[in-house]
Amino acid sequence: MVLSDNLRKRVVEAVVLGGLSRNAAAGRFGVSIASAVRWVTRYKTTGQISPSSSGGDRRSGRIEAQRDSLLGLIRRTPDITLLEIQKRLIQNCGERFSVSVLWRFFDRHGVTFKRDRARRGAAAPGRFGAAPGLVRLPTRS
Repeated sequence: MVLSDNLRKRVVEAVVLGGLSRNAAAGRFGVSIASAVRWVTRYKTTGQISPSSSGGDRRSGRIEAQRDSLLGLIRRTPDITLLEIQKRLIQNCGERFSVSVLWRFFDRHGVTFKRDRARRGAAAPGRFGAAPGLVRLPTRS
């Protein structure tokens, strides 16, 4: 449940300016003690009463740290597959990423993997670009 900034402000003021305990302020305004504690703590540490933003990407930092080496690898070896990229990351950096993480990384950076059956012969089975493929780099306009 989302509570208004006005309610948050009244609870924080009751504790900070009014001298009430967090428990007493929570009881007076009909909110949980945990909420009153969080709101007062947030106000004392950041000076903010509004809730912080939620959601968003919190996990791609590890793969983004390898950005330059991954994009360089694609430029040097344009027909490399996601499985081959995965193996190289393990060998060179000691980093393990699933093929789906690699797929999403390259998708964010405009790199696509397409099968080139004429050049490679019969299509190999697999998902997420695991079959031999041709990398298409994004065009600069």
